[in-house]
Amino acid sequence: MSQLALYTFGVLKSPLADPGPLTRELHGSSEAVYRTISRHPGYVARAEPADGARGTLFDLDWGAWGAFAVPTWYDKGHTVETTALAATLSLWTDLRAALDAVYTGLHRTALNRRNDWFERTGHPAYVSWWVSDGVIPTWQDGVSRLEHLHDHGSAPHAFTFQHPFAPGAVPGR
Repeated sequence: MSQLALYTFGVLKSPLADPGPLTRELHGSSEAVYRTISRHPGYVARAEPADGARGTLFDLDWGAWGAFAVPTWYDKGHTVETTALAATLSLWTDLRAALDAVYTGLHRTALNRRNDWFERTGHPAYVSWWVSDGVIPTWQDGVSRLEHLHDHGSAPHAFTFQHPFAPGAVPGR
């Protein structure tokens, strides 16, 4: 069997440490969105720091998910004061479950606000790919596939919900 890996990446208009209202709104909605997503049918797991550690994304121990990584085109900071990004890495039982979780409920409400929080970079905001059961994708896997999607478009190696591939590299929904 295969599972769907989903990596998302966005560049924020202001650093995570910004005390402004838009950043507070993003932070305020994130926990509720993550809680809702984690209860969604088809959700398997998401990258979380080992032992609930706190710190900068770049310095945390992500366990089996590997060292935190960002696309080469991310040109903002890596410190607590300057980091201006939001990224997720998750596993799903199938494409339909991930698609439904992303485009319904609280996550859909947050997506409707993305232009308030995120810069338009000209790069894809997410990428999907298939992994074998028991395989944990790494942050670097997500970055590599997002960059591949940007450079080459949807392919079995890296695809979008709009142009998906079934396990085994067969185009499909």
